[in-house]
Amino acid sequence: MAFALHERLAADTLLVASLELCELRLMNDTRFVWALLIPQREGIRESFELPTSERAQLWQEVDQLGAFMMRHTGADKINIGALGNMVPQLHVHVIARSQGDDAWPGPVWGSGQAQPLEEETRQTRLALLQRFADEFKGG
Repeated sequence: MAFALHERLAADTLLVASLELCELRLMNDTRFVWALLIPQREGIRESFELPTSERAQLWQEVDQLGAFMMRHTGADKINIGALGNMVPQLHVHVIARSQGDDAWPGPVWGSGQAQPLEEETRQTRLALLQRFADEFKGG
């Protein structure tokens, strides 16, 4: 069976690129620089369901994205989470957090309503994450 993105993830995010294992997507919420990595494997709900080599690849992609976002967003902290309570398909959130953001110091989940990205911010964030994807694939 081929990889299919969960409908909620498709509705809430924008495609950036496909990495070695994961699809990289941008959350459509202007309040946070928020990316998702979704392993392009069918039927995976938990990271431990991936073969060992793919599990290592997932965390390499997560760690490199987090480091990139820390360097390029001015974040005070990078939040990484894989909850899956609302969307069972395995996906890892990588969120650049800053003191004083709309949810600081609490979690982003359940904090207010998402505010869709305006065109200029959408393009800026997509370009930033595309830059990560290009560097990741090239290096």
